[in-house]
Amino acid sequence: MAYIAAVAAHPAYTAKFQEDLSTPGLRIPLTADPKLFIEAAELGRRVLWLHTFGERMIDPKHGRPAGPPRLPTASAPTIPKAGAISGNPDEMPDSINYDAGKERLLVGHGFIDNVPLAAWQYEVSGKQVLIQWFSYRKKHRERPIIGDPRPPSPLGDIQPDHWLPEYTTELLNVLNVLGLLVELEPMQADLLERICAGPLISGAELKAAGALEVPVVPKEPKNKKEKPLHLFGE
Repeated sequence: MAYIAAVAAHPAYTAKFQEDLSTPGLRIPLTADPKLFIEAAELGRRVLWLHTFGERMIDPKHGRPAGPPRLPTASAPTIPKAGAISGNPDEMPDSINYDAGKERLLVGHGFIDNVPLAAWQYEVSGKQVLIQWFSYRKKHRERPIIGDPRPPSPLGDIQPDHWLPEYTTELLNVLNVLGLLVELEPMQADLLERICAGPLISGAELKAAGALEVPVVPKEPKNKKEKPLHLFGE
């Protein structure tokens, strides 16, 4: 999993295989160089650590402590006093924008400084991460129901009427992770080029080695009687 994350979870992979990716199904170049595989797996562990906000692939010795990842202080996103995002219901944020000249993320009447353009533009599956994140927390959250003619559930109306402090904490966590992921992209791009330029293991070789075989799980007989459920004991 870590190897796949290192090889495919970055824009260079999408750009390199743009034409192939038009056909459904993920294709991963698998290196036959053990040293390159180990290098990729280690880089991928950091990617997964970031993707899970420090909940997986924890290893303090390799710079992956438990808890939300953080950029170095000098490059970390900050909220100056004038940029505090108000918790007043009348000032509930309903828009998120970006000022490239100031590297500033605008959240309603508040703002966060030291946000690089690449973090603002960061996409996953064609969706801008920050805009998607904000859409679930802004004042008006109406979204079209795709392929479902039924009216939205009244439960959707149950939501905070003001910006919660934990929203700000979550947003700073997301910005730190995006910033760190952007820093890894050049290394991932270089790694992908070296993998593709070197010896690769083919699908035929994997099949011949039995690596693609799916174990057969025996099925229970259809006529097997189920044991009755006793709610209050036998």
